[in-house]
Amino acid sequence: MELLCCEGSLKEAETKGYQDPVLYTDQVLQNSLRLEDRYTVTSSYFNCFQKELKPYMRKVVTTWMWEVCEEERSQQDVFPLAVNCLDRFLSVVKIRKSQLQLVGAVCLFLASKVRQTRPILAEKLCAYTDHSITLEELLNWELLVLRRLKWDISAVTPNDFIEPILQRLPLAKGIDVARNHAETFVAFCSIDFNFSFYPPSMVAAASVGAAVQGLLWLGEQWSSQKLLARLHQILGIEVDCLRHCLEQIEGMVAIPSEKHSNKLMTVKNTNRESSKPLTPTDVQDVHF
Repeated sequence: MELLCCEGSLKEAETKGYQDPVLYTDQVLQNSLRLEDRYTVTSSYFNCFQKELKPYMRKVVTTWMWEVCEEERSQQDVFPLAVNCLDRFLSVVKIRKSQLQLVGAVCLFLASKVRQTRPILAEKLCAYTDHSITLEELLNWELLVLRRLKWDISAVTPNDFIEPILQRLPLAKGIDVARNHAETFVAFCSIDFNFSFYPPSMVAAASVGAAVQGLLWLGEQWSSQKLLARLHQILGIEVDCLRHCLEQIEGMVAIPSEKHSNKLMTVKNTNRESSKPLTPTDVQDVHF
């Protein structure tokens, strides 16, 4: 398989603090591994709980959420956390399909407050929905989501594991591009509901593995099997589980090398012809 890791244009983002090496110690990593199961979806709420929602509706709304994050140049941590809050809320509260985008906007609002210094403005979120939701609805539902999630919104996400993994791999080059690719793969996984059942550490490990393999930035002596073994050593995840998750990620972003006539899928859409992301009005295209 030929992995399509395409670099988009550099974008200005909110300034981040320097990386504190204390955050990547073994103790912090083990604490994250111990907590991650608390925030992992354990069953499909589409099958037994949500009566009006369908998986494709979630895909449309999470794609819209990602476009908002891209337009707002949000920190990479915001989108995975917002989707995690969305899934956890939908696991405990029944909603109508007409309310799905509202919940998505609320989760973006909360995640941006937690993961960056300047949250996305509530007024802008309403505008991104083509004003299909009001500011009052957004703020009222913010309290509802917080209450039903028991104010526990600082969830462990795959992004929390990316840097500790990269720091423990023998990369032949700098880690900045590998980190960017891994974060993009995590975003793809957040859009695909099937990855919601995987622990965040597994999604992170498979995303990093796909990134560094696609970039060929491990030493020549590092085979795919040796990479998986190293990831197992770092996180304690079974090699077969890691391999299966990695293959699923590669299936989303790669095509067989002999089929170059097919339309290539790029990692990020750099076409910004419109001034803001598509809004559902677009969600209405899925027949809510």
